[in-house]
Amino acid sequence: TMSDDYAKYEADCKKIRKQNKKLLDEFTLSLQKADLKEATIRKHIENIDFYINEYLLYEDPKEAKEGVSGGDIDMYLGYWFIKKAMWSSPAQIKSSAASLTKFYTFMLEKGMVNKENLQELKNTIKEEMPEWIATVKRYDDDSITDMGEVWGL
Repeated sequence: TMSDDYAKYEADCKKIRKQNKKLLDEFTLSLQKADLKEATIRKHIENIDFYINEYLLYEDPKEAKEGVSGGDIDMYLGYWFIKKAMWSSPAQIKSSAASLTKFYTFMLEKGMVNKENLQELKNTIKEEMPEWIATVKRYDDDSITDMGEVWGL
């Protein structure tokens, strides 16, 4: 039934959020060891927190390690983030992309994702970034009223 499905969804999210908290704590430590400024660390953590605890849990709850696919990153930075994050902007998209690269590099070091996955993520970011930036600019442009035009449909 619907309520059983929802209960399962909630339970899965709860379990994943717990894992994510541990990952974010470890990621924070790794960034501190790399001598990054507190503000920079905070920004990375906020960016990753939004990705793994909002986007990856939005429909079918996914664990952080499953979010490394180029398809997910493209959907997130090219569409979901632009629509859902009131603070989305070209700078924010670049910032999130940098954080995702750092986070999944950390995940590779932990043995939770493989080299191929990380490479695909980096390639997707490199290839799609101009399009993501163009999309967020169209999204923020009040003179464009046709949403199909914003998303390039």
